[in-house]
Amino acid sequence: MNRQEIDQLVKEMNVDTATGAVDERLQQVIVRLLGDFFQAIQDLDLTQTEVWKGLEYIVDSSKSNELGLLVAGLGVEHFLDLHADEVDAKAGITGGTPRTIEGPLYVAGAPESVGFARMDDGSESDHVDTLFIEGIITGTDGQIIPNAKVEIWHANSLGNYSFFDSSQSEFNLRRTILADADGKYVAQTTMPVGYGCPPEGTTQALLNKLGRHGQRPSHVHYFISAPGYRKLTTQFNIEGDKYLWDDFAFATREGLVASVSDITDPAELAKRGQDKPVKHINFDFQLVKDVAQAPSSEVERRRVSA
Repeated sequence: MNRQEIDQLVKEMNVDTATGAVDERLQQVIVRLLGDFFQAIQDLDLTQTEVWKGLEYIVDSSKSNELGLLVAGLGVEHFLDLHADEVDAKAGITGGTPRTIEGPLYVAGAPESVGFARMDDGSESDHVDTLFIEGIITGTDGQIIPNAKVEIWHANSLGNYSFFDSSQSEFNLRRTILADADGKYVAQTTMPVGYGCPPEGTTQALLNKLGRHGQRPSHVHYFISAPGYRKLTTQFNIEGDKYLWDDFAFATREGLVASVSDITDPAELAKRGQDKPVKHINFDFQLVKDVAQAPSSEVERRRVSA
């Protein structure tokens, strides 16, 4: 079949057969995707076995709760960000801290505080460096944004996230900080590390077939929001990590690389309530003002909620 014949077949099966109310947007998407899929079957001469094995793989990924990893690992989530950048630019929305992928490990409902939060439960304090992350939230015009909502989450020293790792306490390394009157947020936590896809999981199995690794560099995730501004979904990756520019999820972007310094001055340590050297990251964020009739910066997707 040629593409015209394929499209006619899809229409006959999925449009002309409609007898009830139609979701026109969904119909448009399904018709296009089916046409592309049928065309790929023909162009690649896919066998029935190959098609069914592919569908079974998707089912297995869902059962193992790895679809979020798969979407990130194949670059779909990164492409969505690049597309959103283009859509924003066409709407005249530019500047601000770059967006990057959310990933699959956010949990709603983290404890909330103003200005400062300690994120860790102390269980790794004896063998992992303490880290202070702080910064200022402003608009692209440099104006301070007080009370901006800063949601932060990251992995522990084993590369695992609370709620998905039953050995960790509830909301370990997850907090919501409302920026203070000066737009500042401060988080006391532990140094995160990079991690890899489960080695025996469905995502790594596919990456193996593609000759790819499944590793991520050390990073910290953010949602940042404030009335009148577009919500920012982003993360910074930490300078010096082996996988900084070789992230299997393609999340590292210019402007999203954080440098780590050491705090050793006794007076500064005492101010922070510390008696031994700690690590420090300063990372500021710029939010973009919302614009009437602009595409939404909220992404609706299924997320874990405590």
